[in-house]
Amino acid sequence: MKQYVLGVESTAHTFSVSVVSTEGEILSNSKSVYKPAAGSGIHPFEASQSHLRAAGRVLAEAVEESGVALRQLEAVCYSMGPGLGPCLRVGAVVARTLASTLDKPLVPVNHAVGHIELGCLLTGARDPVVLLVSGGHTMVIAYSGGRWRVLGESLDLTLGQLLDQFGRHSGLSSPCGAAVETAASNSSTYHRLPYSVKGNDVSFSGLLTVAKSMTDSGESFESVSFSIQETAFAMVVEVTERALAFTGKREVLVVGGVAANARLSDMMTKMAVRHSASVSLTPVQYSGDCGAQIAWTGLLAHSRGVQVPVREANVRQSWRLDSVDIPWRN
Repeated sequence: MKQYVLGVESTAHTFSVSVVSTEGEILSNSKSVYKPAAGSGIHPFEASQSHLRAAGRVLAEAVEESGVALRQLEAVCYSMGPGLGPCLRVGAVVARTLASTLDKPLVPVNHAVGHIELGCLLTGARDPVVLLVSGGHTMVIAYSGGRWRVLGESLDLTLGQLLDQFGRHSGLSSPCGAAVETAASNSSTYHRLPYSVKGNDVSFSGLLTVAKSMTDSGESFESVSFSIQETAFAMVVEVTERALAFTGKREVLVVGGVAANARLSDMMTKMAVRHSASVSLTPVQYSGDCGAQIAWTGLLAHSRGVQVPVREANVRQSWRLDSVDIPWRN
């Protein structure tokens, strides 16, 4: 018998609610995105206030679009972390209230695991090496021994933070990834930038410093954007290639907000071809933060009995994905 769960996402700039079914149908995926002032990053309190104002509308839209009555839900799922504390708490309060009112199980979900599991659902990837690239994460991951294991990661900035901080330095508003991609597509001038790969980890802080200095010295935003993408993407492709060779897997999955970047997808595809591996790219509409990643992963967790008492539900601003047990893959 088909069952339904509802998921609430609120880790950073996005408040989103989704309803999914046990058959893998995404029945709704409503969202509201907080936009800071030009040149500014996400202010946690202001973002949380934006979420508070949008919560009722987004929830109502998601339920109406899904055609599923609240009483039909089997569980309510929420992003416990990692993320910005004030933003996480808004989603937790909404989810706790729903679960308590409806007398339904409450399921906590790790946001990063959510990106991976939704990507697997939408692409059909079964046992991939995963590149997770977003504002909150830059990691190369593979499943082993009951958990998603981190094989490499950024030692400082994430790839999303690199693009956002460079864009904000030039007067843009976060998130800046799409604007940087557009600017890069209008140039073919490459400026040499620091390329920092340490084992299977990467570092972007030196690259950002030099890129900012270049624009301050008069180099065009377009040419520096092109150079940032070519350098940073080559770094993450290199460490993903090393992980692919090490694990012997034959699938690569790219998830997270930066997965929407066409140049990154092109570079990753060319790398995988050399290893006779397939590449799965999360559809653009689901690559960024969304309720669907929380609802689907929560459904998988609920199917294995994962839940938390409403009165004990909390949030975890720091919660590494490799500390999360994954019983549904055993």
